[in-house]
Amino acid sequence: MYDDQSFRDHIGTITEEGKRKYVHPKKVTGRFTTYRRRVAWVLLALLFGLPWLRWQGLPLIQLDVVHRRFVLFGQVFWPQDFYLLMLTMLLGVLAVVVFTVAYGRIFCGWICPQTIFMEHVFRRIEYWIDGDRNAQIKLRNSPWTAEKIRKRVAKNSLFLAISFGISNTFLMYFINTDGWWAIVTDGPAAHPGGFAGIWIFTGVFFFVFSWFREQVCLIVCPYGRLQGVLLDRNSIVIAYDRIRGEIRSRFTKREDRTAAGKGDCIDCELCVAVCPTGIDIRNGTQLECTNCTACIDACDGVMERLHKPKGLIRYASETQIVERKGFAFTPRLKAYSVILAALLTLWASLLLFRSPVEATILRAPNQLFQERDTAVTNLYTYKLFNKRPDSVVVSLALREPKGAWIEFVQGETWMLEPQGRTTGAFFVALPLPVGPETEIVVDVLLDGEVADVVKTSFFGPH
Repeated sequence: MYDDQSFRDHIGTITEEGKRKYVHPKKVTGRFTTYRRRVAWVLLALLFGLPWLRWQGLPLIQLDVVHRRFVLFGQVFWPQDFYLLMLTMLLGVLAVVVFTVAYGRIFCGWICPQTIFMEHVFRRIEYWIDGDRNAQIKLRNSPWTAEKIRKRVAKNSLFLAISFGISNTFLMYFINTDGWWAIVTDGPAAHPGGFAGIWIFTGVFFFVFSWFREQVCLIVCPYGRLQGVLLDRNSIVIAYDRIRGEIRSRFTKREDRTAAGKGDCIDCELCVAVCPTGIDIRNGTQLECTNCTACIDACDGVMERLHKPKGLIRYASETQIVERKGFAFTPRLKAYSVILAALLTLWASLLLFRSPVEATILRAPNQLFQERDTAVTNLYTYKLFNKRPDSVVVSLALREPKGAWIEFVQGETWMLEPQGRTTGAFFVALPLPVGPETEIVVDVLLDGEVADVVKTSFFGPH
């Protein structure tokens, strides 16, 4: 069995002198690379296209942090809906946990924006201009000739242009396309903050994709460090079948490897050459592995040429490798799935039955009850906010207690524009006798239909 453990003494992106070792992965082709590229193009189309889409006159998605307004598929969320935001974030974290427990870091390899842009946009430009792995290494180590300067200028100019496009799209998600167009047409003087934001994010994206690269996954992103907590022997990861592959040795023509006690791995190190984080997957699951499948395609190509079965490196769990068993839906995974389903049901219910009008009714501060001949009154303030994308007529009606009535200070119905709001006050009168505290229930009517129910307290003399 191959027992070289020297990989534990260093990481693939650091040299023995402690300097950064730049990774130049070899270009790879194969079925998983093709599938990932198709997924990447779909996700890129969604990323650049969603800010331009409208639903009922509103952006399909907008994260307006400055004005504390969030739009998601035509639904407007305000600070009053913060509980939905927190529940959505909790669902997202739990979904990542469930998928990691079951399928490892499939998110990193297939969906993560860092991977999509790096591997399917910037890396492809680099292959086009600088060439494949060996050509890139030779170019990096060569002196500054006219050809090297030309290639560096061409590549970095394209990187900067794409980073500028990403930055503008990123900004659209916060200020929508109308706000972005105002910045573009009015000029920097009219919108210095927006203009500065575009170029700051352009610089960040250019820095990440032109220089920092895989270090985002190794240093910045905390997700890889969660693997030790989330993964177990039944989690699906990109795994090297060491039972089939060992003992590894170089390929020799007309050799009976089985009779010689050798495994299917010919130690060509192609799986290492194509890895975008510079690791050797044959050493087992590692923090740096992003499940990008490049090693699978590279190894399958070698096995095919050797007329060996594919899958020496494949999606599998430790249990599947050792015990030759299929995927198991473990109790741990079942528990996570049940919790996720329950939270998802709760989230969908809250979203479905969310009131289209936000109503806040409170007793007026520093105001005591007032006694009349046959009744006691309390003064209340109200705030009404229309969450819908169209105009609505809002009114208030007292449901409980029986015999009480409302006296409005100004107006009894209100026409609220889309995302419009109104404030005011009204008296609630209760006939004598009145206790020291009574619960009152107010119906919020939207075009004559009950849209929300608000409960508050009424104070009396006894």
